[in-house]
Amino acid sequence: MHINSVFRRRPLGFLLTALALGAALATLVSLRAASAMALILVDADSGKVIRADNATYPWYPASTTKLMTLYMTLSAIRDQRIIPDTLFTVSANANGQSPTKMGFPVGTQVTVDNAVKMMMVKSANDMAVVLAEGVGGSVETFAAQMTETAHRLGMTESNFVNPNGLPDDGQIVSARDLAILARALIREFPQYNSYWHVPAIKYGRRVVRNYNPLLGRYAGADGMKTGFICSSGFNLVATATRDNRQLIAVVLGAPTSASRAQKAAELLESGFARNPLAWLLPAFGNVNALTPIEAAPPDLKDDMCGPHRKRHALEAAAMSDSADPDAGEGSDGASADTNSQKPNLLTALRAPPKNLLSEPGPVTPVVVYTGPTRTAEQIAALAALPESEPSKKKGKHKGAAKTAEVKPIEGKPEAKKEIKKDGAKAKPAQHKPPSGKTTDRTTTAQ
Repeated sequence: MHINSVFRRRPLGFLLTALALGAALATLVSLRAASAMALILVDADSGKVIRADNATYPWYPASTTKLMTLYMTLSAIRDQRIIPDTLFTVSANANGQSPTKMGFPVGTQVTVDNAVKMMMVKSANDMAVVLAEGVGGSVETFAAQMTETAHRLGMTESNFVNPNGLPDDGQIVSARDLAILARALIREFPQYNSYWHVPAIKYGRRVVRNYNPLLGRYAGADGMKTGFICSSGFNLVATATRDNRQLIAVVLGAPTSASRAQKAAELLESGFARNPLAWLLPAFGNVNALTPIEAAPPDLKDDMCGPHRKRHALEAAAMSDSADPDAGEGSDGASADTNSQKPNLLTALRAPPKNLLSEPGPVTPVVVYTGPTRTAEQIAALAALPESEPSKKKGKHKGAAKTAEVKPIEGKPEAKKEIKKDGAKAKPAQHKPPSGKTTDRTTTAQ
């Protein structure tokens, strides 16, 4: 063999070996990062998948479940089984749900319209049960209908046992399935799109901002829903529209509420940007065509709520009436995400991510109330009520966030508080989720 040919082959061999080692290292890194998050970015109109990472991996949905409850409620309206003014009654089962919730006394009546707004903005677990019982007759029946409808939509990995996302081993979705659901809501119910981007609600004198951190802070953001339980991490289904193009981003398993917002914003930004190297990205096809993965959902309870956490995500929320119960450490700003995406050539060529979220600005809340539908004059009177100052709770709170205080409106009595003989407040009774096998995961879904 000629000596020149030997020297020519050696650099090629070294290069191939280096590439192989690099690919192996990238795989290890991506697997480690992927074990904590699932991501997908979809074009709402065509259903084309722009980016995906573990998009078909089963996941606990937490309060993103409420998007399915919304779809079922809007379907009942479309089928003329109910109307937005229909009154549903708060049952003992609804009243007994874990926070976050409105906390209305048993027997309180709420219109479908108001219940939906409270569920979507405050992520009220009791209002989700009110809608489930009103539409389906019972939580169990409604949950079975949720699963059946989800499979009809193509959400083949989804299974539901409750309408609010409180912890249950049988409550499962995937990032792909949530993107399919978001797309179905957008396409089938455009006349009701305000339900998933109400900036805030006002109940009496209290104002609660939408827990979706992109609304009003990311250009074009127009939906949809957050979610958190210890086992799922911080979840977000986000939509945004620019130049008549709407994108859907799903982030599951982020370590904090701030990082899930930043990650969703990065996904949306990459979709709207005209990247000259976009042709290097793999072609994923239509969201419905992605192949499901047969696996058990990851349980992130130790990572999210284990003893190593200096501050429990839900304890931070309980410190303030105006706090986001999805909030984790550093939630007052969009911090850098500790979970990197799958390394590739585009990642290496991109500049470090920048904060894509502006500071929260003023919002005009939508008035909500109990009882029958009010007149425009009555709603204007409620809107004119001065906002109450947010109260500051002292000390640390263990367990789930405290139930929202129900304030009387126009002569409606305030719920009585149980008092012990020594004058101290009695501890609230512990309630289990309505159905399914319950684990020891934190019993709060936002």
